[in-house]
Amino acid sequence: MMYWPLCPSSNPVRSILILGFGLVVLSIASLFIGVIDLRPGDLWRDRAALELVVVSRGPRLFAILITGAALAVCGKILQMLMKNRFVEPMTVGTGQGAALGILIAAIFFPTAPLLSQMGIAAISALIASLGFIAMARRLPPTQPFLVALVGIVYGGILGAIMVFIAFQADLLQYIDIWLTGEFSGVLQGRYELLWLAALVAALSYLAADQFAIAGMGRAASINLGLNYTQVVLIGLVAISLVTAMTVVTVGMLPFVGLIVPNIVSRLYGDNLRHTLPVVAMMGAGLVLAADILGRVVRYPFEIPVGVVLGVVGAVLFIWLLYRPARYAG
Repeated sequence: MMYWPLCPSSNPVRSILILGFGLVVLSIASLFIGVIDLRPGDLWRDRAALELVVVSRGPRLFAILITGAALAVCGKILQMLMKNRFVEPMTVGTGQGAALGILIAAIFFPTAPLLSQMGIAAISALIASLGFIAMARRLPPTQPFLVALVGIVYGGILGAIMVFIAFQADLLQYIDIWLTGEFSGVLQGRYELLWLAALVAALSYLAADQFAIAGMGRAASINLGLNYTQVVLIGLVAISLVTAMTVVTVGMLPFVGLIVPNIVSRLYGDNLRHTLPVVAMMGAGLVLAADILGRVVRYPFEIPVGVVLGVVGAVLFIWLLYRPARYAG
């Protein structure tokens, strides 16, 4: 695992304040950017404008913030559990496993409630995650890029299985909804499942110290009195639930759980108790900025946020690889 240097005196409070201000500014901008012209004064003069915010743009904003924050937190937890900086739920088969679970639910349980379909997706995502961990533990720990490469290949295999099943069931267009993340279809009453993802991510903070110790490895964790297997299982369940709820609601969003934890680790190290709030806020800000960019770059048309994140995330990740690490402080 590649560790960015940690300075014990590093304090992320200043970044939390800056990120909080940035999120407020971007959130206000998000509410008033769209095909329908909307100005702040319209909210008091026009009932239709207020209804637009309540029914569409408000839920979309909440969905964006929750998704970005939850995926970034899960990416950080997965990197600690795997002891590898180059993994995230969408590149190691967890996201593909969730999408495969949704497809199975759609074929065999088409009338099941959405919560039940999400449960099937979460179980499928957990099984996929466990499969990846079983393979990753057989890889040499001195080659972190190999773990990431195996994860990409593993996710590709699961994706190919999903496409084959969808082709046989004539559901190829159906699975496009999950493979490309976007928020244009988010409306009131169609995103509330994400609040459960926010709850799971928030509860993960309570186990931040345990995840940090687990990141030291199985032997060191057991010597420190930690139930390593239990902590890893809790982390994987949390990651699987968040990934499933995200894929079910808005689709797969790449790179959020990869680049955000790496940037925060470079700045503040790996004290999860201090850095998880920064990770969550930066993840929310990244997805929100990408969504706004997707809305304005070809206005009045909209580019899916998953496409924007694919381009921006790839550039940021290459920058992270080639930029020398500096000490946090």
